[in-house]
Amino acid sequence: RNERCNENYTTDFIYNLYSEEGKGIFDCRKNVLGHMQQGGTPTPFDRNFGTKMGAKAVAWITGKIKECSRHGRIFANTDDSACLLGMRKRSLVFQPITELKEQTDFEHRIPKEQWWLKLRPILKILAKYNIELDTSEKAHLEHITHKRISLESNI
Repeated sequence: RNERCNENYTTDFIYNLYSEEGKGIFDCRKNVLGHMQQGGTPTPFDRNFGTKMGAKAVAWITGKIKECSRHGRIFANTDDSACLLGMRKRSLVFQPITELKEQTDFEHRIPKEQWWLKLRPILKILAKYNIELDTSEKAHLEHITHKRISLESNI
């Protein structure tokens, strides 16, 4: 939020309000997003996208609270009670963290399958590299094999 949008509803006021209301049920932390933000001022697309993601997250969590609430207590003991919101094929999707463990290469901190690698040959053509259009799996490792060959020839 913009610190100058309302003189009464400051970050400190909202933090104190939620901290007081959530005694023993949840804790609260304050964070001014501008301090975390990198890359300049958000565009209208960024603001719109952030609003959509926030609304979807609030709708999801309120639905989960209703679904998992029994006798005044919340039971979050299923795989889909801890999810990550992300974009997949032009739509916002919640994915359980347990599924993400299977799809992540933790050693290199990247996804195991990277869809954009299939675009490398097209990107090289657009960049006017002198190459053939090879769409095989071998083409996806081209940058690794060329580097390895050049290192071996230097030895």
